[in-house]
Amino acid sequence: MSEKARVIQEYVPGKQITLAHVIRNPRKELCEKIGIDHQGAVGILTITPGEGAIIAGDIASKSASVRVEFVDRFTGCLMISGDVSSVESSLRSIVSFFGSKLLFASTEVTFS
Repeated sequence: MSEKARVIQEYVPGKQITLAHVIRNPRKELCEKIGIDHQGAVGILTITPGEGAIIAGDIASKSASVRVEFVDRFTGCLMISGDVSSVESSLRSIVSFFGSKLLFASTEVTFS
């Protein structure tokens, strides 16, 4: 009888943005699945510590005409929607602020 390996994962918060992604012109089915009415673009960001998602949501809503669709201070997830250029601009503003002002490690804004 073979033994199963047991993996224990720990959440170790650091000061980092791990994902900043723009989904351009998502299909209607995807928007329905994630509960978004707007089909221009969807921006997704994950950040640790999770409370940073609140700050990121504030920056997003002040930097461009986007709608904050979801923010979770426990997981650090932020989801925004709007037209493609506004969503891209918001994510770039967030990444820039966290990198320059709060000295977070970051990632590039990516697209699909």
